[in-house]
Amino acid sequence: MAISRKLILHSPLANDSLLEAFVERCLAEGVSLLAIVGPDANMLEDRVDWIVFGAGNDPRRFLCTTSHPDESLEDVIEMANAWDGEGRVEQVFL
Repeated sequence: MAISRKLILHSPLANDSLLEAFVERCLAEGVSLLAIVGPDANMLEDRVDWIVFGAGNDPRRFLCTTSHPDESLEDVIEMANAWDGEGRVEQVFL
């Protein structure tokens, strides 16, 4: 099953080893927004950005990330719903 184009990733991760494959799947499936909510969301966003961009600058590898360490889940869902028109928002727990 395809994943949504708008995702909310919950921090902290329960299984850190799943992050890289998850980010690659987001890129492969055209996810437009990965909003990260919860404690250490800023650090997790940095990690995701390093996976996306690495040491190079490949314009085909783009994923908009945002971090929301001090915002309520409801506020982040509202922001994601307003992002890029229609489509469902999916929450992800790794």
